[in-house]
Amino acid sequence: MAKQKITRVAQLKSATDFTEHLSAIGTDLPFKEHLSAPGKSSLGQSFQLKSGQIIGNRFCILPMEGWDGTTDGLPTENTKRRWHNFAISGAKLLWGCEAVAVCPDGRANPNQLMINEQNLQAFKDLYADLVSDHEKKFGATSDLLIGLQLTHSGRFAIPDRDRIRKPKTLYRHSLLDKKFNLPEDHKLMTDAEIDQLVDDFVKAASLAKEAGFQFVDVKHCHGYLGHEFLSAKTREGKYGGSLKNRMRFLTSVVEGIRATSNIPVAVRLSAFDFIPYKKNESNIGIPEEVNHAYTEAFGGDTKGTGIDISEVFEMLGYFEDLGIELVCITAGSPYYVPHIQRPAIFPPSDGYLPPEDPLVGVARQIQITDKVKKKFPKLVIVGSAYSYLQEWLPNVAEAVIDENGADFIGLGRMVLSYPEMPDDILKGNQLVRGSICRTFSDCTTAPRIGMISGCFPLDSYYKKMPEAAELKAYKKEARL
Repeated sequence: MAKQKITRVAQLKSATDFTEHLSAIGTDLPFKEHLSAPGKSSLGQSFQLKSGQIIGNRFCILPMEGWDGTTDGLPTENTKRRWHNFAISGAKLLWGCEAVAVCPDGRANPNQLMINEQNLQAFKDLYADLVSDHEKKFGATSDLLIGLQLTHSGRFAIPDRDRIRKPKTLYRHSLLDKKFNLPEDHKLMTDAEIDQLVDDFVKAASLAKEAGFQFVDVKHCHGYLGHEFLSAKTREGKYGGSLKNRMRFLTSVVEGIRATSNIPVAVRLSAFDFIPYKKNESNIGIPEEVNHAYTEAFGGDTKGTGIDISEVFEMLGYFEDLGIELVCITAGSPYYVPHIQRPAIFPPSDGYLPPEDPLVGVARQIQITDKVKKKFPKLVIVGSAYSYLQEWLPNVAEAVIDENGADFIGLGRMVLSYPEMPDDILKGNQLVRGSICRTFSDCTTAPRIGMISGCFPLDSYYKKMPEAAELKAYKKEARL
């Protein structure tokens, strides 16, 4: 496969340029050429949950780890600055702000935030600061909804200062075990260990409620442990095999929360997945080769690069009985299929050049999210993968809400470089081109090599750090 030339979004200067480019690459996106006047856009409409809680507009800030906490799992000034930016973004739904570990061995890095009794006051302070910062800028906070994402990193756990991966897995994976160098004698988690983890999540949810958070997300995405449960078809025992068993972890956590804190539960879900990709001789991503039906991608087909969301629909069908109303749709994993998870033109250090125009990946997620929303109109659906749209994000986002393709537009990387984007869009302000995320992937490459995460190319706060020079030198050496 020869290296393909991908037209950068910044080169698409007009709406006609953008739509003609979509046609040229054979994809389709909802698109509104003329945005509504300030105060008239569907993006500014409020939304009411079943509880009666009002959410003031249709923007959502997605959770992002900063790799910048302490080794005790406490926030640092870098963490607090990021959360401050979320609070002043203009979005009225803050989905977790950050992936927070519920136990030490579940941390994705030795500086990941962790919620426990010892750290409770810090989380109370984080929540209070979010509300205070939002109130100072926007006045009202009664229409602000803030959650906390709870996680265990599973096979991608790097919990200790030695930065050695110490995976917790549920079954022998036909490709990922080899890709990430698991030894033959690697031991799977036992049912008893999972039972204990259920208790850890339930306890963490109680602490989140005590800290002030209004809901918790039990994370089921991006290859982490919750996501791995959903593909554990070959696991024996009560947590594997049938979909009912593969959902037992989630249902047990929800039942435990109901019986204790009763804080509302949300789920961020990888609604489809692909076979792991690898680099070819041109550094372009290609799918791993297999000589068997690939059944280890939840929401995937047996060929490995197609989508079958029949089990996803079956799973979501149980959510109403579980009392789960908020669902955020995402895809895949940044560790083995980053091009479907967060479309970007520039790869992270451990990634590959995109095998498709990233707008194809954006469209794929938006289309699947639309199918979910149309199938489950009573669920409150948040979409992902909008950052790569760059200048054209408002035009696609407003069209998606107009067409009921999602209830909320989720923003991740974009708010690292441009935290005020939701506020600017809602006010009808011209976007600040120099702040728009161009998906350089430095926010991923930095933590992959042991640094904190941030927008080193565009945010002056990070540009001034010594890590910026180290990262630049690393990329030059690696020719990223």
